[in-house]
This record gives sequence, structure tokens and C-alpha cells, in this order.
Amino acid sequence: MLKKIRVNGIEREFDDLKPPLTLTELLERLGIDKATVVAEIDGRVVECERFAEAKLSSNSSVELVCFVPGG
Repeated sequence: MLKKIRVNGIEREFDDLKPPLTLTELLERLGIDKATVVAEIDGRVVECERFAEAKLSSNSSVELVCFVPGG
């Protein structure tokens, strides 16, 4: 059972989720619009077209960079 994922250096526990969890599902869970984020899983950049295919396992490390408008 999927339990822990490190997101931007912070370990998060997801006891109610069952693997495989996709990057799209994680972003939905965190309330992040996938159109405004660049993601990396375990050191590999994931193209936005592949978020729904990108599977996370227990102890995956995810880095998210969100873009916001402004100047």
C-alpha cells in the first residue's frame, strides 16, 4: 500500500490511497492545476502529456514547480 511520497522535500503520508498513484492523481489531491506545473519524479522530468501515465511508488520523490502570473 502506498504510504509516503516526498513532495518538494516534504514527506507526505497518504494512508487512504492504493497504488499505483499517478502524477495526475497526486496533483488533483494537492489541488494543483497540471497546466501550471513542471514535475520531476525521482530526478527525471515528466512531460505534462505523460502525467496520467507517470506512476508513483512508496518513497517516490516528486519536485513540483508551479508557475504564477505576475511580474
